[in-house]
Amino acid sequence: MSTMKDIFAIHQAEYDMLPDCASAAPAIVKILGEHTDFTDGLVMAACLSFEVKIAISFRKDNSLRFYAADFNERKRANIVTLKYKREDRWANHIKSICDYFWRTFDLEPKGLNVTIQSTVPLGLGLGISAALNMATANIFKTLYNLDLRQDELAFHAWKAQSTFFDKEVPITNYLGITAPAGRSLSVIDLRLKKRRGIQFLPEPWEMLLTDSKVPRVSVEAELEQRIADCNTCLSVLAAGQNRSIREIEPRELDELLGIVPERKRRRCLHVLEEVRRVSEAEDAISRQDYVSFGKIINKSHASLRSLYEISCPEIDWLTKRALELDGVLCSRLVGQGFGGCTLTILKREEKETYINKLEEYERIFGFRPIVHEVSTGAGLRILEH
Repeated sequence: MSTMKDIFAIHQAEYDMLPDCASAAPAIVKILGEHTDFTDGLVMAACLSFEVKIAISFRKDNSLRFYAADFNERKRANIVTLKYKREDRWANHIKSICDYFWRTFDLEPKGLNVTIQSTVPLGLGLGISAALNMATANIFKTLYNLDLRQDELAFHAWKAQSTFFDKEVPITNYLGITAPAGRSLSVIDLRLKKRRGIQFLPEPWEMLLTDSKVPRVSVEAELEQRIADCNTCLSVLAAGQNRSIREIEPRELDELLGIVPERKRRRCLHVLEEVRRVSEAEDAISRQDYVSFGKIINKSHASLRSLYEISCPEIDWLTKRALELDGVLCSRLVGQGFGGCTLTILKREEKETYINKLEEYERIFGFRPIVHEVSTGAGLRILEH
């Protein structure tokens, strides 16, 4: 990962003034439970060393100026006509925080200069949207002296995006970003909208993200179909009851044989088993049983492949080849699926062997994968100049 330039210097060069406040927020990888958020699921996540940095200074007019340093791209808005614009893309996230926080906390709107900087790889499902919102919300909390706990900040940042974009997004990434710095994981309970921390694997275990570089178009329709399939099963099993898939027992799905298509039953089975896998993995880590933890992660990938059906040959090849190495604990698809990347947890001394093995991948599939060495991150924080 490349070293980030000093955001204070970038901001000053762009606006001819130092920022009044700057914040960083980490990217998130969901190790288990990623596709259970629509049904009050459980998710195990880790903050990464990839992060988004935001710097803000007040202006003396009603203008909002946005500068994305990585793309050398600029956007403009105005306090009086503040609204979502599709062409503003990344700037909409900052605007959502401005709009929501000014209204919700009855704050005096002020013109802003905003600088954005990121090391988060795009398109891999690492929560860059939540990181943008959380870093900005953290600045608003500081500049306006708001008395908010971290979980409250996450709730408001989540509401800001959901309201401004007029589409409710999962709160998972927002809560995950509130994890403290260090080698820790989060278990996020989406029914309670709460996170709890657990210890990550000790050294020498490390994480690698391998971007398959598989080209893909939008996968939203495919994922929506899987959610619809799961909800079909739930509507039959829990007709007239206020239940989620999380509360169904696997044996209950047997009652759907001949009633609901087998494809829908398999997808529902993945979701309910995945929720249980999060609890099992948390228990394995608490007992320092890392072998069992790795097996649970590997079972999850097998289920994503065979039951939820969102993997692809390239991803399956990457996970299978990784597991052939003695020093690899587990390897699994992360993100939306149908391409994207794998998360591999392995011993430090095995990294070079693993990376060399990927030369074969390029010969077979024609794509050159990118390996990102990542660690648990420094957490959500205000930056000192």
